[in-house]
Amino acid sequence: MKLQKILNSLQKLHPKEIDLSLDRIKKLCKKLGNPQDNLKYISVVGTNGKYSTIQAIRAILKDANINCNIYTSPHIQKINERFVYNDQEISDENLSKLLTEVEEINGGQPITYFEILTAAYFYNAKNFKNNINLLESGLFHRADACSIIKSNLASVITAIGLDHLDWLPKNKRTVDQIIFEKTSSLLASKIIISKQSSNEILNKIKDSIKENPSKKLMFSSDFNYSLNENGFFYYEDKYGGLKLPLPNLEGEFQLSNISTAIATIRNIEEINISDQNIINGIKKIKSIARFSEIKKGKLKDLVKKNKIYIDGSHNPLGASVLCKHLNSLECNKHIILGMMSNKNHVEYINYFKNKITSFTTVDIPNQPNAINGKDLMKKLKNLKNIQYKKSIKEAINSIDLKDNDIIIITGSLYLAGEALNLN
Repeated sequence: MKLQKILNSLQKLHPKEIDLSLDRIKKLCKKLGNPQDNLKYISVVGTNGKYSTIQAIRAILKDANINCNIYTSPHIQKINERFVYNDQEISDENLSKLLTEVEEINGGQPITYFEILTAAYFYNAKNFKNNINLLESGLFHRADACSIIKSNLASVITAIGLDHLDWLPKNKRTVDQIIFEKTSSLLASKIIISKQSSNEILNKIKDSIKENPSKKLMFSSDFNYSLNENGFFYYEDKYGGLKLPLPNLEGEFQLSNISTAIATIRNIEEINISDQNIINGIKKIKSIARFSEIKKGKLKDLVKKNKIYIDGSHNPLGASVLCKHLNSLECNKHIILGMMSNKNHVEYINYFKNKITSFTTVDIPNQPNAINGKDLMKKLKNLKNIQYKKSIKEAINSIDLKDNDIIIITGSLYLAGEALNLN
């Protein structure tokens, strides 16, 4: 209750949810003693794959007994997920104390919710100076609160595509502008570029960072992987090849994120890991709502022997990746869909057209910026076998499941969190 009270208070410090500027967080961090300085960072920017890449790095570092702190957003089930120190989520009590202290130091000055959370993360991270901070940039890196750091060990660029266009000027709602926002101001250290959806995107990224003096490592040319049908995959870079077990994550698309994580760690001289750390680590990656199977719980009980998955994809690039994986599964697929209002609903769902057995749109509770499930169904009226149900539970119960059919709850990280809480 105390934690929720302070969170409610922080949300009232600025009239806008997002206000792309660095002035406010810089002023607050100066009051806090600039805790963001003199820490070790691996920065991760991009549209999709940031979370999975960070979790893969985290798992490998943990196996090597290298402590890390992690800052990500948004959270799925509880805000504590955003504040990880020494590989442990912060407790409610400690988070309440931290946010209360930072709010008092801020002194009522206007600052957005995300900005003051970011400042609070830095303020506590200074207590773990020897740890590596895995830092996920939020909306757009160039004006993102996480970009106020002055140095890092490496910058990782995950897959980039169209998303959050409503925060850009109408005449700049293009992938070119997104690439500029995310990559043009990266620090000079090392830049590791993950697999992109096309050579066109990759070439645009190369052009954006061509003046950056960082050492640049790119998927395919500097590191790569190949999948073997016998339960393992090969990773290869200038240091040699590794025969690796398949990770504890479903979907070949995860291998590019994991390969990027491996390339990042193997190219930072300050980090000393062994091949065995990599082998052990990728079998222990923690993943929430990234095509994650629910294996037990209340929602699982509803589907009995059938499988049910949660996936937080919410943009066309995510839909493309999810659809490719679903196409590799020989079974009927039923999608339960809930989305935020500012997403490109039609483009997202067009990837699944004529490939999914049924669609059920639902409301996302407690999210005023979500599109109503009925309205979403109307926008997707050209789909075959589409219906609306108010809740996830009603949607699951309405689906006529046959043997081996699967259900995928997708379209929003907020919907994923709701499903996990229900479960």
